[in-house]
Amino acid sequence: MKLAFSTLGVPGTALPEVLALASAHGFQGVELRAHPEEAVHVGLTPAERADAAALLRGSGVEPLALAGYVRVAAPGDDAPVLAELRELLRLAHDLQAPFVRVFPGGESEEADAIAARRLGTAAEDASALGVRILLETHDSHPTGADAIRVLGPVGHGRVGALWDVMHTWLGGEQPAQTYAALAPCLGYVQVKDIASAEDTTPLPLGAGVLPLAECVAVLRRGGWDGWLCWEYEKRWYERAAPLPGLLAEGHDHLVRLLDGTA
Repeated sequence: MKLAFSTLGVPGTALPEVLALASAHGFQGVELRAHPEEAVHVGLTPAERADAAALLRGSGVEPLALAGYVRVAAPGDDAPVLAELRELLRLAHDLQAPFVRVFPGGESEEADAIAARRLGTAAEDASALGVRILLETHDSHPTGADAIRVLGPVGHGRVGALWDVMHTWLGGEQPAQTYAALAPCLGYVQVKDIASAEDTTPLPLGAGVLPLAECVAVLRRGGWDGWLCWEYEKRWYERAAPLPGLLAEGHDHLVRLLDGTA
């Protein structure tokens, strides 16, 4: 498995500095938060996109994904949701990022059908651009069982799942259950750690309650060899320790998990 971290942990940091942090601490990739607050977002001009792509190529650090905020199961018309998603897909193509992250965001009994319809439509754009859309286990669909209710009917290779280990744990799902549900369409896995279900302030990996060793063991037993991405939610928790000072030990902890020695 390869290792990445999310720029959610270093909010507002310039792309060259992000890539330098990844290179210095042994991370092969970065998940790029796609938001106007950050260096990467859909408002970049063609020249800015070309510059960012050149920076990424020159660094040797892979752009794992664009972490967008499209809510594919949200109520309302399809058109604005699809338009936002297509913008993200074009940006991912321009930066040569293989994945675009989307959220469920469902609020009704029709949420599964809404999300499946939109993802099925967007899959054709994703295919044309060589990008894959990943539905994160999150908010209205926190578990693998929830996500697969949407992904199963879509049935398209350009639409898959992103396993956020915190949300499946909060949803009461065991790692083996999540993997069994998502394995056929799993894009990558977000790891993190927290103190408790009541206190989700990010902690250094291994310092909290999330079953990271069990999750990685399940992946290893399944022969899965994709990406583990550390999503440290510093942007949402000001009192959390700065991520740069945690990256070295975080990388080492992930390596121990992969070796089965953590």
